[in-house]
Amino acid sequence: MTTSPATIESVNAISMLKTLNIKLKEIGDTFAVMEVVVSDIHKNYFGGAHGGLIATLADTVSFFPKPLLPSGKNCTTTNLNVNFVRPATAGETLTARSVLTHMGRRMATLNVEIKNGEGKLVAHGTTTLMFI
Repeated sequence: MTTSPATIESVNAISMLKTLNIKLKEIGDTFAVMEVVVSDIHKNYFGGAHGGLIATLADTVSFFPKPLLPSGKNCTTTNLNVNFVRPATAGETLTARSVLTHMGRRMATLNVEIKNGEGKLVAHGTTTLMFI
């Protein structure tokens, strides 16, 4: 089963991503890059970026290396593992980069790193996707 190939423009038009101000910046042959500027809408009870924002960023960036949605392959997350390293605060730009580490016939595995504007690691993890 295939779907329309994803482009930077079509991804950035997704309602949820627009609501969260997450933007796809780059589609590479084995990687993808997304960014978000942490704002008031992203704050948790303590005033930092909510972990759900960071997990959403990690999950979402995993779909956009070229062999996946940009090629028109339908897939869904079967596993998401996020390790939080340091807090992110309002005003910081978070950059998420996914790298395709395995692509089989039914499953793909990606490593994800999320860094702040100073290049410091905020979170890292892995995502497993299943082709449907």
